[in-house]
Order: sequence, then C-alpha cells, then structure tokens
Amino acid sequence: MNGNSGNNGNLERRYRRVMRLLPGYYREQWEEDMITAFLDGWLTGDPETDEYITTEAWPGWAEVTSVIGLAARLYLGGAGTPRRYFAWGQAVRRAVLAAVLVHAVLGLGVLVQTAWNRRLFGLPPPPAILWAASPGGVWFTVFYVVNAVWIMIFLALVLGHYRTARILAVLAVVPGLVASVQAQLTGSMPAPFASWAFWVPLTLVPVLALAAFHRDSPPAARWPWLLALPPGYVLVYGTLLALQATGNVAWVPDFPGQCCLLVALACLAHAPRAWSRRAAGSGAWSLALALLAAVTAVYRIASLTAYPNDPHLIAVGLAELLILGTAVTLVAPDAARAQAATPSPPPAPHPIAA
Repeated sequence: MNGNSGNNGNLERRYRRVMRLLPGYYREQWEEDMITAFLDGWLTGDPETDEYITTEAWPGWAEVTSVIGLAARLYLGGAGTPRRYFAWGQAVRRAVLAAVLVHAVLGLGVLVQTAWNRRLFGLPPPPAILWAASPGGVWFTVFYVVNAVWIMIFLALVLGHYRTARILAVLAVVPGLVASVQAQLTGSMPAPFASWAFWVPLTLVPVLALAAFHRDSPPAARWPWLLALPPGYVLVYGTLLALQATGNVAWVPDFPGQCCLLVALACLAHAPRAWSRRAAGSGAWSLALALLAAVTAVYRIASLTAYPNDPHLIAVGLAELLILGTAVTLVAPDAARAQAATPSPPPAPHPIAA
C-alpha cells in the first residue's frame, strides 16, 4: 500500500491519520489491510472519478466512529491483547462495576426507604427518628425510576448483558444532565438531583467507561458481585441508620466524604494481597482501586466548592483526601506492577472483524 500512496493521494494520508488512534501493536499487523478495505469502498474503477475522490474525499463519520470504537476496545483490552492493555481493561471494568455497585446500593436504599415510609409489603411504620418524608412530584418520580434503573444496570453488567447495560445507562444519565442544565440556566437545582460535581465523575465517567465491556472482555465473577449488593447496603445504610437512631447523625460525613472513606477502607482491605507477590490478579484490583481513588478525589475536591465560607467543612474534606491518599499509597506499587504482571487469556478471533 505504501508504494501506491501517490496514486491514492490525500485520502490514504487521511485514513492513516485516523489509524493513529489504534495501538501500535495492532497497526503493525492490520493497518495496511484496513486502509486497503477503506479505499476499495471509495474507488469506482473510473480513473478521473477515482483521482478526484482520492484528492478531495475524507473518511466518513461512520468509519471514524468504528475506528474509535475499535481503539477503545483495544486499549481497554480483552482476550488476546498485550498484558498492559489487558491490565488496564480489567482495572477499568472492575472500577466501573464498583462505581455501578455504589449506584445500586443508593438505589436500593431509596427504594427500601420509600417502601418503609409508605408501609408497602406489610412493613411496620419506621420509628419517628428514622422516618423520612417521600415527597411527590415529577422530579422525585423520575429520581425513583433512575435509582431502580441503576440496580438493573448493575445486574445487567454482572450477568454479561453489556448492550442492555449501556442502553439503560444512557437513559439513567439523562435526567441528571437535564437537572444540571436547568440549574445552570435558572440557578435552582431540581430536588433531589445533585450538582455537576456529582454527575460528571460518579455518573458520566462510569457510563463512558462502559466501553471496556465488550465481546472480547472476560466475564465478571457473577456471584461475588451479586452477593456484594446486600452487604454493601447494610454497611452503608446500617451505619447511617445506627448513627441517626443514636442521635449522632452529625458524625456522618457528607456523601463525597463517605466515598473517600469507602475507597480508603477498600485499599486497606486489599493491601495484604497487594503486598503478597503470590496473590493472583491482585494487580488489576490495585489498579482499579487507584482509578476509583482518583475519581473520588476529583469528586471530593469539586464538592468543596459548595462550602466557600465554612473553613471547618473544608478542613474535614482535606482530611478525608489525606486519608484517601495515604490508603492508596498502600496499593500503588502493586498497581504499577500490574501492567507487566497481569496474564492475558488466549487470543480471540480476528479483531478486525469486530
């Protein structure tokens, strides 16, 4: 193909620039075949028409989009990709599952509290100190639906229904986006939705990272993830309800602080495996925790802008960041080793057909 670059003119050079989005190992093997296939789709056999096409035409949006999608699948590698890409793919997939698990726990909490308040399924009324109003209105109805959808997204991911999970995730992020845009335009955030500081790192980023779940990616360990949902709910809401029942609700950090502490606890729990060179697969988890810590730190820093006149809350937030940073240093060396130490499964069929 290189010898024909003069004949194919600008169009081939433009396709080669698009090919730079792909990892180097893949370009070395498949770039010429892909460019040949793309150019053959343009050429008509008429010399004058082909000369005009190769001079003036540009790669189509569908072709560019397909290359971007292929690049995402390769960089967030699955079976058959080099170890570095496979390690990043595994780390992103586990981090996304953990983030979606948090959404599912929040969704379960909202649904349980609503059922308790309204005495559904024969539940007794909650104690007065634990009772929380369940307001009505369109925005609250949408909020309840979105929380239920996040539980469905989590189940779809764990069970391997990736397309369903992506479709539901796109639907789940839209109400938060609409609420944030409305708040930007009117200065009033529709309750109970949160601000950009929550929506971007904790909602939009995980949804975009669903690109790591593709047909070449290894399936998640179903039962450990499924069994994590009930304990996650008890850990978060059991602690909050206990503190609320004892009248010590002031001890409860805000949600960004809770996220910092949860990720820090996860790092501490994983540290013994990270220190043991014999623990198989620990590197991918260490890298996943480092990713979660980075996203959580961005969320905590962004949320501090809501307390410009409260030095105490800012100091608390900085202390939470310090705890998070200290905890993640325990797994950072293992995360750094993960790119060279994580084995890759056997190669998948020809990736160019994806």
